[in-house]
Amino acid sequence: MSESAGRPRQPSSSRSSALVGAGIFLSRVFGLGRQTLIAMYLGAGPVADAFNGAFRVTNIIQNLFGEGALSASFIPVYVKAVERGDQQEADRVASAVASILALTCAIMVGVGIAATPIAVKFIVGGYEAEKLALTIRLTRILFPGAGIFVMGAWCLGILNSHRRFFLSYAAPVFWNIAMIAALLVYGPRRGEVDLSVALAWASVVGAALLFSVQLPTVLGLVHHFRPRIDHTYPPVREVVRNFLPAFVTRGAVQLSGYVDIYLASSLPDGLVTLIANAQNIYLLPISLFGMAVSAAELPELSRDSGTDADAYARLRARLNTALPRVAFFVVPSAVGFLVLGEAISGVLLQHGKFGATASHRTWAILAGSAFGLVASALGRLYSSTFFALRDTRTPLAFAIARVVLTGGLGYLFAFPLPRLLGLPAWTGGAGLTLSAGIAGWFEFLLLRRAVTRRIGATGIPLGNLARLWAAAGLSGVGGWLVMRSMDPGHQTVRSIVALVTFALVYGTVTLALGVPEAKGIVGRVTRR
Repeated sequence: MSESAGRPRQPSSSRSSALVGAGIFLSRVFGLGRQTLIAMYLGAGPVADAFNGAFRVTNIIQNLFGEGALSASFIPVYVKAVERGDQQEADRVASAVASILALTCAIMVGVGIAATPIAVKFIVGGYEAEKLALTIRLTRILFPGAGIFVMGAWCLGILNSHRRFFLSYAAPVFWNIAMIAALLVYGPRRGEVDLSVALAWASVVGAALLFSVQLPTVLGLVHHFRPRIDHTYPPVREVVRNFLPAFVTRGAVQLSGYVDIYLASSLPDGLVTLIANAQNIYLLPISLFGMAVSAAELPELSRDSGTDADAYARLRARLNTALPRVAFFVVPSAVGFLVLGEAISGVLLQHGKFGATASHRTWAILAGSAFGLVASALGRLYSSTFFALRDTRTPLAFAIARVVLTGGLGYLFAFPLPRLLGLPAWTGGAGLTLSAGIAGWFEFLLLRRAVTRRIGATGIPLGNLARLWAAAGLSGVGGWLVMRSMDPGHQTVRSIVALVTFALVYGTVTLALGVPEAKGIVGRVTRR
């Protein structure tokens, strides 16, 4: 009997990813409600741009030190200690990482508040006059919340390592609730500037709630929490050593987004807000399916990691099982963004001060994002494979290449290309998201080739992909016909009918074509 045959049956990651997905779905539902209210009360003007710009500036801390980089470096080391049953080592690693993070974030928040004008000019350099002044004011309010978010990411790492997935991904609901409450209380009564200030303070309160609801469970899992900067302990040194390349990789990926925002800040008023709104919609399938599966897989991949043939075979099996699950949901999402972006934007955003013109422009920007959606979602799984192998340097090189490509293409697609084609300046926003999608495919192809060289052939069978794209295409036709046949005066009703039609056609066609993921979903539902 082979060694692999004698191993105990590994827990299915489908249940874990379902828990992650459920938590993310709940959080995103409240997040979309928050975004709808922000659009209703702030529209797509200078104040909305200032708030979204400030949010992106403070997100630097959260994005660099948060879930991505921390999970890549911390979870593989912590999981190994947990799996060995070495509670002392696990507790010592968790305590040291929390202490190092808390100190680092406190310093970063202090520096960020002091250097806010410089940071704002660096990220949204096209802002001027009152919009610039308001962005600086909001950024100073938001910075402490970003630091608290990072400590929430430490909680997530502990919880995920112990397969407590739902709480960590549902916790942002409390952040959204705090902001929704501020919008409902102050939205009808305050002007746009005062509302944006109240909203910024609500974000900080919400971040504190997000951290607080996770902490009791985390402290129950870390039996002996002893905060201290234990940087000489070998497992902690390994976390720090792995963190630096992951930090730079995460920074490179985020730099790509900040390049887009910097360029967008020089486009007409409202484009930063429109891109932010489109990004929130675009991230929904990325979060629900790409992040859900990759977050659930990382601890399991880390448990299966090794350098022998059996370990590589287990990694391939997990990866080749996870990839089709993500593609099943992300492929129709890409088609939906392209064909039914008008319906999506109409339902979520076209209310109050956010008019039809802003909604249609959001659709164009969302259509640009659709091009790279599949690559971004699947790329997360390949990155998780490298992180499980404790290789954070290979994704770093690819991320840097992506940033360079994004910057060059982004400038060309945002400014010279619209002028050359005689298009209005606002179309540069769609050019930015399209260029980011092209760069995303470039990075994905590099990641897939490198993983294949390391552990063997991976991917989705072409026949399966063809069936998914065919089903998504037919669904898009069905949704588009509904949009064209119903009265545009009833925007919300026709949009909802079109989206429901799209989903029903996709489910029916994939079942008829025998797509395993569709059959699996129906089987689980009927069993329950």
